[in-house]
Amino acid sequence: MYGSYHHRQRRKPMGEINVVPFIDVMLVLLVIFMITAPMLNQGVDVELPQVSSDPIDTEEQEPLIVSVDREGQYFISLGDEETPVALDELGEKVKAMLSRNANTPVMVRGDRNVAYGQIVTLMSTLQGSGVGNVGLISEPPSGEE
Repeated sequence: MYGSYHHRQRRKPMGEINVVPFIDVMLVLLVIFMITAPMLNQGVDVELPQVSSDPIDTEEQEPLIVSVDREGQYFISLGDEETPVALDELGEKVKAMLSRNANTPVMVRGDRNVAYGQIVTLMSTLQGSGVGNVGLISEPPSGEE
């Protein structure tokens, strides 16, 4: 008979952790990041010229980047904000951004297929807005890093 005097066997606590659900979640996250990483194309699609040069150290402050894409459109980006802008408004916007912090480095990203005159016009506009030093962004040749 099974009465109130019957003692159940107690289970011993298990000293192992089941890591299978953790591994499943990690594999799913790995697949998601592998798929989305190539899609994270930051900035304007610009095909930079490839030249050998020493990198400029801009770690102390994030630079103001002015880009010219293949179609000749201008973009201003400071950090993650990227806004298209017309050339006649570009000088005023750069001057306003530099008035907040005058030590902000200014860099130009120009597509290799853009006419040289357009880059010179951009640099002249930047100079007219009070930028004394302009850096040019390029990519290292295919075999170098």
